[in-house]
Amino acid sequence: MRKILISATFIAGAFTACQSLAASPKEWSEYGIEASIPFANHGGIRNFEANGDRGLWIEDRQRRWYYARIVGPCRDLDYANGIAFDTRGTSTLDKFGGIFVRGDFCQFESLVTAAKPLPRKERLKLRKETRLEARKAVAPKD
Repeated sequence: MRKILISATFIAGAFTACQSLAASPKEWSEYGIEASIPFANHGGIRNFEANGDRGLWIEDRQRRWYYARIVGPCRDLDYANGIAFDTRGTSTLDKFGGIFVRGDFCQFESLVTAAKPLPRKERLKLRKETRLEARKAVAPKD
């Protein structure tokens, strides 16, 4: 009975350790470094979040975040529920890749390591505050 109890405790401890490792996001040592996402065409991409029509945060399966800057505006990116990643014939997504959004192709300008993005509501609030501050700086009231 004692051996079974020890085994069950060991298995439960190992399961908890594996769960905590899988749930904790990995962080980069530096941000803004050119990067690539391996096996992007085989489940290497876990999530994405648009940044207006000029950029895109991408999360890989290790829960690390990347930021892809797009050449020019990418129409409907901010409202897309799904996108298709184009790796240009390889299994790795890098700065030479791009995305398809509702039939339009948007080329990447760069793909760099990044921090996890702020929630959308907070980003919109910060953008609004920045615009108000810019208006005050350009046209001060006397």
